[in-house]
Amino acid sequence: MADPLFDAAWKAREQAWCPYSRFAVGAALEADDGRWFAGCNVENASYGLTVCAERAAVSAAISAGARRFRRIVVVAESDPPVPPCGACRQVLVEFGPDLLIESANRTARRSWHLRDLLPDPFKSSKLAHD
Repeated sequence: MADPLFDAAWKAREQAWCPYSRFAVGAALEADDGRWFAGCNVENASYGLTVCAERAAVSAAISAGARRFRRIVVVAESDPPVPPCGACRQVLVEFGPDLLIESANRTARRSWHLRDLLPDPFKSSKLAHD
């Protein structure tokens, strides 16, 4: 059965700017209110400035006022399908520690819960306050 969130992630992937790695990634994020937000990776010649597809989708969602997420789909031509990188996991945990993460290539799918991929995240409760 087709899943529109996967379709949105594949469509976002088509816009990826990845001239250095040639590793195009698309992501589609579903907010608790049912809205969807998509993103693609945007590389930069200064590699550290690259933005992952997951963080691009989070930025789009936050810009539209969404604050809680229930599911993210990540797509790429990798075998097996890849989970979000560590930086993306840390960003995602701010908005949904129980987030369902689904990843796919053209023939396979995998899924995890964020709490399993990032079992002891850095959270605001760990910040020292005066």
